[in-house]
Amino acid sequence: MSAEIIRRPVVAGQFYEGTKSRLDAQVGRFMRSDLPRRRAIGVVSPHAGLIYSGAVAGAVYSGIEPPKTFIIIGPNHTGLGAPLSVMSFGRWEIPGASFEIDHALARKLLEYVEPLEEDEQAHLLEHSLEVQLPFVAKVSSGARIVPIVISGTSLETCRCLGEGIARAVSEAGYPVLIVASSDMSHYLPDAEARRLDRLAMDQALALSPEGLHGVVRRMRISMCGFGPATAMLFAARLLGAASAELVDYRTSGEVSGDFDRVVGYAGIVVR
Repeated sequence: MSAEIIRRPVVAGQFYEGTKSRLDAQVGRFMRSDLPRRRAIGVVSPHAGLIYSGAVAGAVYSGIEPPKTFIIIGPNHTGLGAPLSVMSFGRWEIPGASFEIDHALARKLLEYVEPLEEDEQAHLLEHSLEVQLPFVAKVSSGARIVPIVISGTSLETCRCLGEGIARAVSEAGYPVLIVASSDMSHYLPDAEARRLDRLAMDQALALSPEGLHGVVRRMRISMCGFGPATAMLFAARLLGAASAELVDYRTSGEVSGDFDRVVGYAGIVVR
């Protein structure tokens, strides 16, 4: 892999507006001015089409102090590539913005996280990281990223990733934010989605990666990014996290009007 690799957008014009001017305006409508910007260790932010989840993501990014680097962890929806993969070279693009990969931090993660592999293929068609980038661009024009996707969601894999991230971040010497990209329950009646999502959110708000992982598995909650969220919580706890706040929660029914089959979206900020 060379530093010339450019990961082009694959869901521009589908999950979010496909031109710079329209995307700037779209994201701007979701940003909030009533939330004070404070330093955060990690966040959970959704990755659906912005018409559905943009308000929740906007609440997350509106209340953070922009770091120098965003470590963005997403679930592997496509099944391509290694079970736990990172790109450590090159840059990612969206309409109107480009993000250099933080090579030094990514290389530390490859050293500290034994199952993590360098693998471009896992990232080529995956949307869960890309959908975070319009918000990253809105809050920080010069931010770098470390893109990670995970399909192996055992507790030990999540723990290993979280511990490695915590070690690398503590050695970085500059602010780093860990973004867990996840939607919540999928295609359930609104009331049931909210009930199950509350069980998962309560564990995240308690800063319990073991509790989150356990309740998702036990209750079969269709939270696609519970692996990334579990890893983020392991890292945040080691990095001294003291609290977590639910900044917004919504379901797709609030936009579509269909409350029989909804997807849930939670925004959580860990400090």
